[in-house]
Amino acid sequence: MNSFRVFLAEAIGTFTLIFIGVLSITAGAIAGPNAATLASIALAHGLAIGVMVAALGAVSGGHFNPAVTFGFVATGRMGLARGLMYWVAQLFGAALAAAVIRATVGGAAVFAGTPDLAPTITPLAAVALEAVGTFFLVLVVFGTAVDERAPKSVYPFAIGLTIAIDIMAFGPLTGGAVNPARAFGPALLSGHWSNHLVYWAGPLLGGAVAAWVANGVFLPKAPTSAAAEEQA
Repeated sequence: MNSFRVFLAEAIGTFTLIFIGVLSITAGAIAGPNAATLASIALAHGLAIGVMVAALGAVSGGHFNPAVTFGFVATGRMGLARGLMYWVAQLFGAALAAAVIRATVGGAAVFAGTPDLAPTITPLAAVALEAVGTFFLVLVVFGTAVDERAPKSVYPFAIGLTIAIDIMAFGPLTGGAVNPARAFGPALLSGHWSNHLVYWAGPLLGGAVAAWVANGVFLPKAPTSAAAEEQA
């Protein structure tokens, strides 16, 4: 697998998520109070990931999320060095998207699109929500994109819709990032680092647990050499 192509695919996919996601949030301030709703913001994020997974999944697997990559590393499906390369690509794409938005629309747009907690939610509760949301996402990734028994035509839509339902469910509480890169890029360009560790701790925890459950319980195990010989 060509490392440059993988790096570029992961950077482009993550760029798309942050670029479309942040602008969908700031649309209300630009086009009027009714331009952006929770549903439109959720669908913008979900559709951005869905179309990029469909377009680039064959190149890199379409992670576009350090938590997804962490799940692959935690289960031994990806080496640590390659996982770190994925992370660099994802964080680079996220930062570049935020930089383009700041240069074209303004810093206020990036600030508005930086996830943060609602006043009624504690950091510990936010970690739990982000972990559960990411658990759903990574479970769907393994169940549709990794599991060879699943129909391959469905996984881009399943992954994108999972992101959409996460944002619809608890976006008003935590921003529904379920992705450290989604928080990192805008935070880097806006300087708004409030509660930033929530968006690493929750998704990485939820992603790892989902990967272990999917890989250890739900995915079929490869036959041993002895069993393979008997089947032959």
